[in-house]
Amino acid sequence: MSNRVLMVATVPSMIGQFNMNNIQLLLDLDYQVDVAADFKDTSIWPRERAKQLVAELKGKGVKCIQVDFSRQPLNIKHHIGSYRRILNLIRARNYSFIHTHTPIASAIVRLCANKTGTKVIYTAHGFHFYEGAPLKNWIVYYPIERWLSRYTDVLITINKEDYRRAKKHFNARKMVYIPGVGVDISKYIPNKEGRKKIRKELGVSDDQIVLLSVGELNENKNHISVIMAIQGLNYVYVIAGIGENEEVLKKAAIDNDVDLRLIGYRTDISDVYRAADIYVLPSLREGLNVSLMEAMAAGLPVVCGNIRGNVDLVDENSGATFDPHDSSEMSYSIKTVIASDRKKLGANNKNRIKKCDCNIINNSMKDIYTQVNNDG
Repeated sequence: MSNRVLMVATVPSMIGQFNMNNIQLLLDLDYQVDVAADFKDTSIWPRERAKQLVAELKGKGVKCIQVDFSRQPLNIKHHIGSYRRILNLIRARNYSFIHTHTPIASAIVRLCANKTGTKVIYTAHGFHFYEGAPLKNWIVYYPIERWLSRYTDVLITINKEDYRRAKKHFNARKMVYIPGVGVDISKYIPNKEGRKKIRKELGVSDDQIVLLSVGELNENKNHISVIMAIQGLNYVYVIAGIGENEEVLKKAAIDNDVDLRLIGYRTDISDVYRAADIYVLPSLREGLNVSLMEAMAAGLPVVCGNIRGNVDLVDENSGATFDPHDSSEMSYSIKTVIASDRKKLGANNKNRIKKCDCNIINNSMKDIYTQVNNDG
């Protein structure tokens, strides 16, 4: 039997942010690991960061394979090219199994693996169909995911809503709920020096209220709603991330008299959390948000949308939730948490997030990898 495993994702950020622990687990289990992604994609990560990831993976003995995936569902010609590339790769490299991520890449992978008889683990990082999702998402994505589930040996869902739906309607050989990739709690121990460093960089005094969001600057992350919610108020709103909405957000901040600081992609994100007073997650859709887990581990009170995934992590002792489509409700939630006992809320979050410690998640993934291999 081959001891080679393929990890697949459309973009490199999915590998770097969510799968380095999984890759290390596979290496520790004596697998040779290949990683296939579109390492040239810069929609989420800057090119330099993708190059750093490739160098890091190669340093571990991992083979990085360029596949020109497209994130556009209707780019059929591109998908056909990706399909041929993946099919040839599977046939040539004779993988023991494949662990795949992101909807388009995973659809292609499962079609190819079905042809070759290769076992597939698919982690769904939040289905595009969910309670309250647009009708077109249900029409397009639901039947595809349901059909392809029959070509899936293990379907991993990272939130409870997706797990319940998959368990009831899908046909994967095995379905598992694992709360994301977890969080390394040890990285987020409070550090006054880290807080001082970031606040000095921002030119923010220690008594100013800093709201923080971490994530790609796109429509789904919904940062503009926070700007609308705090217009004219004396808060500093910091967003760590890059994306297509940068200029839109800058203009909205000026128009609404909001002190917005866009600080881009950060390698010192633990210190950025320490510099904040409240974490705000306004997303319209999430699977299970890693930055929310990190903020909780850092002891921040949170204000987040009452959507799938978020509701698995937070409760009434975490901060406040709101309808992400309602800026006035968001504004009320932010003001309520600012006036609350924020230290107590943060302490509750640190305790609550322990169930998502990365060591617990790693043990679950190790069991899945071992079982899939043994079933072969």
